[in-house]
Amino acid sequence: MKLTVVGGGSTYTPELIDGFARLRDVLPVTELVLTDPATDRLDLIGPLSRRIFDRLGHPGRITTTADLDAAVDGADAVLLQLRVGGQAARLQDETWPLDCGCVGQETTGAGGLAKALRTVPVVLDIADRVRRSNPDAWIIDFTNPVGIVTRALLQAGHKALGLCNVAIGLQRKFAALLDVTPEDVALDHVGLNHLTWETAVHVGGENVLPRLLTEHGETIATDLRLPLPLLTTLGVVPSYYLRYFYAHDEVVREQRTKPSRAAEVARMERELLTLYADPALAEKPPLLAERGGAYYSEAAVDLAAALLRNAGAQHQVVNTRNNGTLPFLPDDAVVEVPARITPKGAEPLPVSPMDPLFSGLVAGVTAYEDLALEAALHGGRDRVFRALLAHPLIGQYEYADRLTDTLIAHNREHLTWA
Repeated sequence: MKLTVVGGGSTYTPELIDGFARLRDVLPVTELVLTDPATDRLDLIGPLSRRIFDRLGHPGRITTTADLDAAVDGADAVLLQLRVGGQAARLQDETWPLDCGCVGQETTGAGGLAKALRTVPVVLDIADRVRRSNPDAWIIDFTNPVGIVTRALLQAGHKALGLCNVAIGLQRKFAALLDVTPEDVALDHVGLNHLTWETAVHVGGENVLPRLLTEHGETIATDLRLPLPLLTTLGVVPSYYLRYFYAHDEVVREQRTKPSRAAEVARMERELLTLYADPALAEKPPLLAERGGAYYSEAAVDLAAALLRNAGAQHQVVNTRNNGTLPFLPDDAVVEVPARITPKGAEPLPVSPMDPLFSGLVAGVTAYEDLALEAALHGGRDRVFRALLAHPLIGQYEYADRLTDTLIAHNREHLTWA
């Protein structure tokens, strides 16, 4: 079994390697290829990855290459974890929207649109090359904005699913609070990527969400940085990304006075790469947990195992085609919901009707994602403006107009039409 990681030079990669090594019985990879144009990073992460495999007794072979076509040739699955423009582009995404009083974030709002415009054409080119090499290969996308990128892949006819670590992170958190195993916890997780709510938490056939909010509400609210009375009123646990909507102005005030997350991540990446260069290091360092992406490796292994060998967890939260799951959305929208995963793909499980308080926001963001994908595929200032105007976090024409010109100016080198 051959797997390829596009963006293998990411500082995330040792987390993924650790998961492949520990869960080798679930996903018996024989060859793992890390590909990245940043060969200096591959020269550090490749040897570390092999040391992790050796320490944990994994017999598989790990290779590195900057040649994408060679890397994906014959691959059974290709994992995408790339960042077009690197951390420098992310820093811009998180700062220039603040000039208009809009949240600066890499996956939502104006910064999220900038990332989509940079990313979609690159991902589609990679996917086309995968399909030419092996049309049966699965593409697992962890590249943000996952919903838009996955929709682009599906719309182009690729065998693809999107993956996010929010659901598995909450599952692990709830299991710890309830003193049960993660496998005992099933989530009613519904919405769009980075716009989801846990509407029920099932343990042994019982919905324990009310008990979670009663007994552990303060802990959950603190983690989300949202007030407990809001969670109690809503009766659900929102994704922490909902804070950008529910406390937008508060977030903007914070972002204007504190170092950006991009700056923090860039600092951590420099430290991680120094650690990775140590030939004695043979495990993922504790600092990596602060980088983000917790449980990413477990989610990726489970999904690849289910797609490639009908093994691992059969019910998983993924980003996939709506197909009537949320009846108020178009069938070709990409939703993030629990699904049954088999080698044929994802079959979304039935979900309860969404409260209008949540479905209205989902519908609005879906409309934005439609327009964002049009802008990413076809370019043009007018399309960028329309997407920004449609986003619930922007909405005003003066802001959308200013943000359009600023976005294009900051991303011109990545936009072939600009």
